[in-house]
Amino acid sequence: MKLAMIGFGQAGGKIVDRFLEYDDRTNSGIVRAAIAVNSAKADLLGLDNIPQENRVLIGQARVKGHGVGADNELGAEIAEEDIDEAQNAIDSIPTHEVDAFLIVAGMGGGTGSGGAPILAKHLKRIYTIPIYGLGVLPATDEGGIYTLNAARSFPTFVREVDNLLVFDNDSWRQTGESVEGGYDQINEEIVRRFGILFGAGEVSDGQEVAESVVDSSEIINTLSGGGVSTVGFASEEVELNTGGLLSRFTGDTSGDDNLDAANTTNRITSLVRKAALGRLTLPCEIEGAERALLVLSGPSDYLNRKGIERGRKWLEEETGSMEVRGGDFPRGEPEVAAAVLLSGVTNVPRIKRLQQVAIEAQDNIDDIQRESEENLEELVEDDEDELEPLF
Repeated sequence: MKLAMIGFGQAGGKIVDRFLEYDDRTNSGIVRAAIAVNSAKADLLGLDNIPQENRVLIGQARVKGHGVGADNELGAEIAEEDIDEAQNAIDSIPTHEVDAFLIVAGMGGGTGSGGAPILAKHLKRIYTIPIYGLGVLPATDEGGIYTLNAARSFPTFVREVDNLLVFDNDSWRQTGESVEGGYDQINEEIVRRFGILFGAGEVSDGQEVAESVVDSSEIINTLSGGGVSTVGFASEEVELNTGGLLSRFTGDTSGDDNLDAANTTNRITSLVRKAALGRLTLPCEIEGAERALLVLSGPSDYLNRKGIERGRKWLEEETGSMEVRGGDFPRGEPEVAAAVLLSGVTNVPRIKRLQQVAIEAQDNIDDIQRESEENLEELVEDDEDELEPLF
């Protein structure tokens, strides 16, 4: 699937930058164009792979290139005012060669959480190709303002995009990790999972063609119902030797090229279960997902069609959905990996907590505003009493 990626804010820009590095390293052909939009000049200067002409600084008249200080209302205002700055960069994208836009943003900061929904709404008015979002939720230990920003912007982002793919930092930050080291690892996890998912079907010259191709239309159809999506992932190493394929995946240590089909089928099914029931990008109950897509990647000798079909049927049973697609993605990497896209998930504890935070925050804001108005009235009355004429 060929994407035009737009990183909005610091986290979004770094992730898109990492996608370009992944694209170059794996020759996956995912990123057709990459743009970074930010209100902080230093964040744009810190990128390594996004071309200089595709780095867009917005809000210069308001914040002078210093960012919005986690104020997502200001981030939204700046995005609205300077939307033409972003559009000028987007105009250079050959959209006839692109299957979809992907707007990537951290939901806790100010520029990304405020501006990404504004950009999505703008693009949907102009383009007919899908506009997807990739939203990164802040960890709860990052601070209350970031959780509040996410609570406020999340429903808006969901509404403005055709589907919102979500990655929850809360489930991935490791105790004791440095902030920078933790986010570097998280960004690598994001790129690895979504790289395999979006890379399926993109075949370069000399690459093997899948037996059951997962092309861009399969991904688009899986995401077509809108709402929120999550991705599961699991992998096992395989050893590629000159004398044959030796693998923990098949349990074969004999060096025989004839792989045990039954064993391979069972191991693929097991890998699919690990992907769906293990560490999802957004933890949730998979039952009730509206649609699902399974991509098995690895050396073609290990991509057993019967195993993929069994894995697909297992997903149908677990999700209760009849719209489960699947296929293989031959790669020369020394691993077999399963990526499972679950679209339209609803039973998500993290989102329910965010909704509660938003409700409580609004109640607190109303209480504070009411108290401020009462205090102001009392102050005015006191001033009037003091100013009563003496005669």
